[in-house]
Amino acid sequence: MLFTPNGVKISELSVDARQIERNEELMKKISKANNEMLPDYDFSGGVRGKYAKNYAKGSNVVVLDPDVAKLFSTSKMVNRSLRGLAKTLKVQKA
Repeated sequence: MLFTPNGVKISELSVDARQIERNEELMKKISKANNEMLPDYDFSGGVRGKYAKNYAKGSNVVVLDPDVAKLFSTSKMVNRSLRGLAKTLKVQKA
């Protein structure tokens, strides 16, 4: 079984993992080049932070350092690793 840099499982028969990595790098370059807002977007009626309090109540946002983010590219990977570490720490304390 192969995994993309984002931790998504792919079949060895379906797609070459190197091609996926090249495609992801190309998309990153394109999105960096197109970071300007289009003139037809209108946010004049928008409310800044309208859902921020609700989001904060149900979430705990943690910013990973770049070297750690390379190892754990999805929240699922981070959570699984932290749960394993928590179990290990509980066993050691007992």
